[in-house]
Amino acid sequence: MKLLSCLFLLTFTASVYAQTEPVKVEVKQANGRYELLRGGKPYFINGAGGGQFPERIKAYGGNSIRTWSTNNADKVLAEANKNGLTVMLGLDVARERHGFDYNNPQAVAEQLQKLRAEVVKYKDNPAVLFWGIGNELNLEYTNPKVWDAVQQIAQMIHEVDPNHPTSTVLAGHNQKEVDYIKAKCPAVDILSINTYAGLAAIPQQVRTTGWTGPYVVAEWGPTGHWESPVTPWKASVEETSSQKAAVYQSRYEASVAKDKTQCLGTYVFLWGQKQERTPTWYGIFTEDGKESEVVDVMQYLWSGKWPQNRAPHLGGFLLDGKKSTDNIYLQAGQSYPVVATVTDPNKDPLTYRYELLPESTDLKSGGDRESRPVAIPGLIPTDAKAQTKLTAPTKEGAYRLFVYADDGHDNVATANIPFYVKGK
Repeated sequence: MKLLSCLFLLTFTASVYAQTEPVKVEVKQANGRYELLRGGKPYFINGAGGGQFPERIKAYGGNSIRTWSTNNADKVLAEANKNGLTVMLGLDVARERHGFDYNNPQAVAEQLQKLRAEVVKYKDNPAVLFWGIGNELNLEYTNPKVWDAVQQIAQMIHEVDPNHPTSTVLAGHNQKEVDYIKAKCPAVDILSINTYAGLAAIPQQVRTTGWTGPYVVAEWGPTGHWESPVTPWKASVEETSSQKAAVYQSRYEASVAKDKTQCLGTYVFLWGQKQERTPTWYGIFTEDGKESEVVDVMQYLWSGKWPQNRAPHLGGFLLDGKKSTDNIYLQAGQSYPVVATVTDPNKDPLTYRYELLPESTDLKSGGDRESRPVAIPGLIPTDAKAQTKLTAPTKEGAYRLFVYADDGHDNVATANIPFYVKGK
């Protein structure tokens, strides 16, 4: 009995020790290329921003999660450890566009102490890969002193945590910010970049701006709402899930997949769902956790293998015979034909769900939280199929019609069409 107790104690102690022992991560340069080493072994990041389904990241060939702050970090790190994943752990550094004044030395010092406590709390967790110091601090800013603060935070991290590199995350990749970071932030080990339609050009941009160090693409995904066609009533036109799948694959393969000298990996956006312009724009899952064709692409890019059951493919979505870029105007109360052209690679039977939303008016920048518009019921038949009818709302204004085509295996194709209702 005593022996069993000792064995249990040893096992328990080893388990606790394993949970709190950090894994050394470092950036090394050899033979003209940069490499991330974790526990002494090469580690290329196949990551996902927002780890809503960590077990799926692992199952599909991914290896890392990105967060934007330490909110909920205990749970994220526990799930990462459970699934054999690492975490780019974000530190929420205040932004000028939210009113923070980097000319205020007391506020800057207080922020540094707050972040120090966060670093000390999580630095020994084995899932930590590296630190993300702020997100898009260059978005809508004017005061370059923010980069002095980033340098102080990076220095602080190196003082208290010898095991993990530091990074800061830019919105896009611009000469001005690269020059500032090179001059002011020598303690930043990795440059992280958020980019969308510009992903394919990132390796060239990195070199053109003179950044010779390592970089990570910390967000990449569909064509952004600021990069897309816009209707006369200022509604950005969203790609369909199938169009997104094509650009995720083509842009990735044309750029970071080929950069073997400076790129340490990427975090795809968004491994989950959020309302940003629409409920479907950035999330590669629906609100009920169904997977779009983009998830199939990520599994292929990460593992080299396509899933056995593929998501439905949406070839077209028409309202009144027009597509989403055709600036569609409807008459209030009139009925119009709707046609969704969807095929399933596995010949699975498809079910269709339509949703009508007013155009969102709660529009923010930088991914700040937005509220979801309330759906308008009763204007599409409840048993609608691929071809159906929409009765235009009676109230003048901007709207979007969404379609979700479900294959019965938790895979879905999505699309939406913005339109404007003219008054009677």
